[in-house]
Amino acid sequence: MTHKVYTIKPSIVGTGLIALDVVVDIDRKNRSRLYAGGTCGNVLTILSYLGWKSYPIARMGKDAAAATVLRDMHRWEVNTDFISLPPTADTPIVVERLKRQPSGEVRHRFSWTCPNCGAWLPGYKAVPGASIAEVVPQLQVPTVFFFDRVSRGAIELAKVCNIQGSVVMFEPSGQSDPTLFSEVLEYVHILKYSNERMNELSGLQSALAPLLLIETMGAEGLRYRSNLPSVHAKGWQICRAPKLTIIRDTAGAGDWCSAGILHSLASGGLAALQSATAEQIAKAIDIGQAMAAWTCQYESARGGMYQLKRRELDKTMQGILRGGGAQFTKEGRSKRTTNLKCIAPSCVDRLRKAAVKNATKVAA
Repeated sequence: MTHKVYTIKPSIVGTGLIALDVVVDIDRKNRSRLYAGGTCGNVLTILSYLGWKSYPIARMGKDAAAATVLRDMHRWEVNTDFISLPPTADTPIVVERLKRQPSGEVRHRFSWTCPNCGAWLPGYKAVPGASIAEVVPQLQVPTVFFFDRVSRGAIELAKVCNIQGSVVMFEPSGQSDPTLFSEVLEYVHILKYSNERMNELSGLQSALAPLLLIETMGAEGLRYRSNLPSVHAKGWQICRAPKLTIIRDTAGAGDWCSAGILHSLASGGLAALQSATAEQIAKAIDIGQAMAAWTCQYESARGGMYQLKRRELDKTMQGILRGGGAQFTKEGRSKRTTNLKCIAPSCVDRLRKAAVKNATKVAA
């Protein structure tokens, strides 16, 4: 995997879903692994792993879930100065259940309820525009601004970063307010969306605002359309996904694809993106897809990061890009497991109060 060398580390600011990922393996007696996750959380943490400076913006509370997310992000040197902006809220929690099918294929499904008690888990809450306004003066101009949820605060950040010359990438997770969605497109340079979730965006085929449109198609790969001034190709370009020999978990593949594209195409900022050639765009897409294929060999969205050093990843990507397919020798199953307990805030509060009550009785 070859890239231009920049003496200053590229940086990324991001807002959107930053959550605690609870990965439950039903085949292993419900043993679980805990990671920092969410689309925005994964993309920023992956880019930090790849050598970027990452600055997530969120409103996580001071709870057990947030503590786990922070520990994980700090391991990968993510800057968390702006991750608990007011008004703070319960940290979002997403449960991913893995189950091996009779055919041997591993499938996952996501849940937003506690695996033990069934209580609803906290969901995403956008950072208000007022909090964003207070943060903006403290931020250096980032190379990239990334977001996956539309909100007034996200729009203001996209506008400011666009004016300052940052690359703005938007990866919508699903349907959103049409008015806000249309408004923010004015500031977006790269728009990436799934055809499964975003079929209503088919009208974007005639859109002129984003410089690069990317539509993912699952195992079939993706297609992209460029409005870059230096690229004369018309219409959609289809890119097939690399062949996989082993699939342990497809969660996070899209996040790795996004990170790979940004790492390859936007490390030099907006000027580099605007001057990109058709060959450079195709290469960046190939790298993104290669990273997506690689992560499918590991459990959880970023499981491979805990088992493969950065320089080893480069060698692996080179093999995939040469057409050798996704061949790996590393064992993909993570050993970072724990016994699953109630994780819903209501349960945690109830258990804490019960423990204090019992301790008081013993002391008496």
